[in-house]
Formats: sequence, structure tokens, C-alpha cells
Amino acid sequence: MVAGVTAIGFLAARWRQANLANLEQWALGGRGFGTIVSWFLIGGDCYTAYTFIAVPALVYGVGALGFFAVPVSTLVYPIVFVVLARFYGVARRRGYVTMADFVRDRFGDRTLEIAIALTGVVALMPYVALQLVGMKAVFLQLGGAFETAGGLPALTVAFVLLAGYTYTSGLRGPAMIAFVKDTLIYVTVIAAVVIIPARLGGWQHVFASTARAFSARSHPASIVLTPQQCFTFATRALGSALALFLYPNLITGVLAASSRNVVRRNAALLPAYGLLLGLLALLGYCAVAAGIATTDTSSVMPRLFGRFFPGWFAGVGDAAVVVGALVPASIMCISAANLFASNVCCEFTPKRTPLETKIAKAFTLGMCIFGLLAIFFMPVAYAIDFQLLGGCLILQTLPAFVVGLWSRWFYARALLLGWACGVAASCAMAYVSHFSPDYTLTLFGTKLTGFIALYGLAINFGVAAAATLALRALRTKYGLDSTVAADYA
Repeated sequence: MVAGVTAIGFLAARWRQANLANLEQWALGGRGFGTIVSWFLIGGDCYTAYTFIAVPALVYGVGALGFFAVPVSTLVYPIVFVVLARFYGVARRRGYVTMADFVRDRFGDRTLEIAIALTGVVALMPYVALQLVGMKAVFLQLGGAFETAGGLPALTVAFVLLAGYTYTSGLRGPAMIAFVKDTLIYVTVIAAVVIIPARLGGWQHVFASTARAFSARSHPASIVLTPQQCFTFATRALGSALALFLYPNLITGVLAASSRNVVRRNAALLPAYGLLLGLLALLGYCAVAAGIATTDTSSVMPRLFGRFFPGWFAGVGDAAVVVGALVPASIMCISAANLFASNVCCEFTPKRTPLETKIAKAFTLGMCIFGLLAIFFMPVAYAIDFQLLGGCLILQTLPAFVVGLWSRWFYARALLLGWACGVAASCAMAYVSHFSPDYTLTLFGTKLTGFIALYGLAINFGVAAAATLALRALRTKYGLDSTVAADYA
């Protein structure tokens, strides 16, 4: 099944045949995807191994706190409807391929452009790694040759396939595969939430058994949020929602749409995936109730499928995880390559040349290699932390991008200083927290454990605002704004 899906990825190069040496054709599918294709593509991009592996694993490990991912899908799509629909109009008129293209023209500062671009690239690296974590969990569950050397040979084969069809087909590859991927996921999830709880004695038994199991653990876990977890839950949900629409892979999917109305329709339709995420999170409780015991929380879902599904359907579930990782990983590699080629490597050369596309294609290979190495050498307790740590970085691009869509009040140099302080603070807090996405602040004797990304964003905004006020007091001139009012209509 995975081999067939990969073949579709390679054949996608012939879909809507175009000159794939052109960056817009290779990276954005020629900006021609309609509502249905965009729905599958963006949905396939947002709901990844993060959905299938990481969220149930976190619920299995810490309980109710893991459900923070569910309201994210409710919060993010109104933002997409307003913010990304506005950005789409500007990008379509001016031919932008990335967020950093807009920042350059809006604020007239290439240093800020490069900073935003590099942030996007680095933030995507752990997110790509998360997709490979999902594949690794499946391969280790399958056993035999698949788990040789910790799954490295199997993951290497998956990496070669991913890199191959991404290099060959560009965004058309994951767009075609997304149809198969989403179908597999829906079938697997519906079967899982019907079959597994029924075999465990019903949801009432699942919740009762999980509550007993959590109370017996030596580390804290609860089937409902404790008072101490409420602030962490809220900051993770809000911070993740704000970060999600800033990720370059989501922006790439949006820019591939054929019109602004397609973007808005998808913002209205995509919350249907939120129901899927809630059901998947509940399977974390099913794993606890089923008595699945493992220190590798990423293996929870493959183990659950293996225990309750017949062999052939467990294979379908495992294939859904692998394909569910291939689609977003491909889009992430493409979007990171766009940023590197357009806004870093080729910033001072003529734009949109075949050389730029060649550099972008080559960079996708580097992203895949990094993801492969990260899952073996980057120490995180839960796979979901890969995505959350990336969010700590990407959220620091919000002031320049989102505020810039409506106002030029901030100076470019002030935004750059705020960005630097926000990124530095986020990295320092992550390091002190041993790469946990949360940091504990003590304010007036009260300890607040919250999402690092929001703390960093507050520092970012504060520094940028203070620097802007200082520059305004000095009557410093603003950079050149290359956009015009009609671009935002």
C-alpha cells in the first residue's frame, strides 16, 4: 500500500503537466488547486503523525493535558479565514512564494527577510523529525527486518522515497497522495473508535479503568485537568493555534489555492478534521485501559492497532500512519526549500530562475536527512515536543508578518531586535527546561507553567514596541514599502 502511494507521488509530476523548473509550478502546483484538492492538501498538511502518533501518546502519558491539541483546530481556522486570506490576496498579486517575500517588500529590509526565512526553516526541522518518529514507531512495531538497528534501515528507505517523489513532483506529489492518506485515516479512526472501546467494555469502562491506572502511577497524570494544569493547557492551545498558521508548510498549501474564496471555503470546512483529532486523543485513554505498557510512548498507537485489529487491518492502520507522515513531511521540505532558495540563497540574485528551483530541490534532500538524524539524537520526552519546540521559534515571526498585513507602525530594525530577543529567550527557556515546551515562571509567589512560545512572543512584542517608540522619538525614517493599498483589497 505504501509502495503504491509512493508511486502516485512520482506519477504526480505528470498531473497538470507544467514546467517544473519553474518554482511556482514545482513548489505551489501553479497556484491552481480548487476547493476539494486544497481541502485534502491542507488537511493532510495539518493532520500528520502529530495527530496519529503524538497526541494519543501524550494523552497516554500525561492524561487530560494532551487534549490541548483539540481546541487548536477550533482556534486556528478563524485566523486562517482572516489572516491568510488577506495574505493570499497580496501574494497572488505580487507573486510571493513565501511569507518572507512579503516581509521584505512591506518593511524594505532584507536582513529582516532573511531572519524570518531562517526561522521558518529551523522551526520546520523538528516538525519533519516528528513525521519520521511516526514511521519509526510503526517499523519497530512490525518487528523483523523493520526494527534492525532501531529502524534505521527502514527509515532510510522511507527517506529515499520521500526525497525522491518530493524532488521529482514538487507539491503535486503530496497533493495527489493526500486523497489516499485522508481516506486511510478516516477509515482507520472510525474503525478504532468503534471496535476498540467496544472490546474494552464501552467508554464508561475505558474512563473508569484509565482513572484507576493514572491514580496508581508514580508520576502525575489525570483523566481531567488539575487546577495546576489549566494555565499550561490554555497557553499550549493558544500558542499552538497562533503558531500553526505561521508554519511555512501551511502557508505553502494556502498559496497553492486557485483563489481567495478557496482559502475561505477551506477555513470553513477544515474544522471537520477537529472531530477526528478528538477521537484520536481518546484512543490514548483506550491504550491505558487496555493495559499497554511501554516507555516509548510513540509506539502506543501501533501497539493498540496490533492488539485489537486483525492482522490485515492493523496493516491498514500502520499504512495510514506512514502515509500520514509522508504527505506533510513532503510539504514541509518543499516550504523550507522555498524559504532557503528564495529568501536566503538567491536573495541577491535575479528571482524565479531555474537555478532557484534547483537549489530548492536540493535543499529538500537536506531537510529529509536532518529529520532522519534528529529522531535518533534529539532528546525529547514525547514526540509532540518536536512540534511544540518548533512552535516556540515560528511564533516569533508573528509581529512582522501578521501586524505587517495591517500596519507599518513597527520599524524593521525594531522588529528584528524583538525577533532576536524572542528567539533567544525561547531557546534559553527550552534549554533550561531540558527541551520541554513549557517553562515555569514565578510571579508574586505564584508558579505558572506555560508554553514557552507565548513567553517568547511577549518579550518579542515588548522589545519591538519599545524600540519603535525610541526610533520614532529620534525621527528615524521608515524603510520603503513596495506594496500599495490596492494589494490588500
